[in-house]
Amino acid sequence: MHLYGTQGINEEGHLTIGGVDAVELANTYGTPQFVYDLALFRERARGFIDTFKKGNVKAQVAYASKAFSSIAIYQVAAQEGLSVDVVSGGELYTALQAGFPSGKIHFHGNNKSIEELHQAFDAKIGCIVIDNFYEIEKLKEIAAQKKQKMDVLIRVTPGVEAHTHDFITTGQTDSKFGFDLSNGQADEAFQLLYKEEYLQFKGMHCHIGSQIFDTEAFSLAAKKVVDKMAEWHQTTGFQATVLNLGGGFGIRYTEEDAPLAPAVYVDDMVQAVKKEVQALGIALPEIWIEPGRSLVGDAGTTLYTVGSNKVVPDIRNYIAIDGGMSDNIRPALYDAKYEGALANKMTQNADTIYTVAGKLCESGDKIIEDISLPKAEAGDILATFCTGAYGYSMASNYNRIGRPAVVFVEDGQHQLVVKRESLEDLVKLDLPLTLGKG
Repeated sequence: MHLYGTQGINEEGHLTIGGVDAVELANTYGTPQFVYDLALFRERARGFIDTFKKGNVKAQVAYASKAFSSIAIYQVAAQEGLSVDVVSGGELYTALQAGFPSGKIHFHGNNKSIEELHQAFDAKIGCIVIDNFYEIEKLKEIAAQKKQKMDVLIRVTPGVEAHTHDFITTGQTDSKFGFDLSNGQADEAFQLLYKEEYLQFKGMHCHIGSQIFDTEAFSLAAKKVVDKMAEWHQTTGFQATVLNLGGGFGIRYTEEDAPLAPAVYVDDMVQAVKKEVQALGIALPEIWIEPGRSLVGDAGTTLYTVGSNKVVPDIRNYIAIDGGMSDNIRPALYDAKYEGALANKMTQNADTIYTVAGKLCESGDKIIEDISLPKAEAGDILATFCTGAYGYSMASNYNRIGRPAVVFVEDGQHQLVVKRESLEDLVKLDLPLTLGKG
């Protein structure tokens, strides 16, 4: 059994996270419940930041908050000196409510609304990453109207295909994101921006996918983008000052996954960029990256309570939990794999194979297939590991199930940071019928 971060097993044979008994957490805050190990988040953040510092490279490490967004996680990110990237007005609003420094917020998205762009200007955020020509047009109008400057990057697709799931590969040519490097779109965007009075063009951004386990694709993408920067410098004299290489750094979900340490990803990317700029005779830009999953993914554990069970003779043993695809859509959406354990039976023999089914009314609502556990009984606490990214943030109210509580743990202490949705919460936006009959 693989444990993560500060996870351990206490004298009672219970799983502990951050020095706190997981069974105590389940009893205190109920289930389903997301538990975040803050020590592991901080360790990962410092691993990225310190590697840039050791390499004497000017950089920003921006938490890609679409992985998990809440007031408390933005506050932790601020404590660790991170920047953040947001992809909606809702994420931006949450970051501002957390008191996050607006100058360290980067705004992404392939269809930012006019209202969201005004929101970004009014908040005086640090940077907008432009995704399309429509956005250039609207940003010019808004900036001129407000007579306000804004740093911008353009997102480009470098034509690099990372080894990842098709649904989460975003750097290839056929993508809804960004300007293509090879067909002239990026050059056209550059021409529209680099002499703008209010939109201060800083450079380029690319993101080649998610859950990537080697650095080759990052290095290839960096080479392609730097080559374009050098071309612009040669033809116009423009010197790009920012190169944002995105995120996508993989984590371990199961034993088949072999992620690299943050330092390895960063060091290899930095060396690739340094080599290319030296060969082309241009200045080294500030390097930005956007880890999301690699900061919160394996820092998160979901606790469920086991309920019913069903034996299909000679085929399968099912156990059902009190959550499912409403709090973790990834197995149904991506065929994502997870590992888990019974948090109250960590020292017992795992001699029975189960499929863990959720309680949602879909046959595909399965969290883990073929997991070895001790004999599972109603009331046991199932811990599913590495659920910190795209679990709560993609949660829904399907079947009118409330979204779970979120708890942070650190140094033996625990704190509720997102309340569980109540039945009253589920209907608070509903309005009664006022139309007449017939």
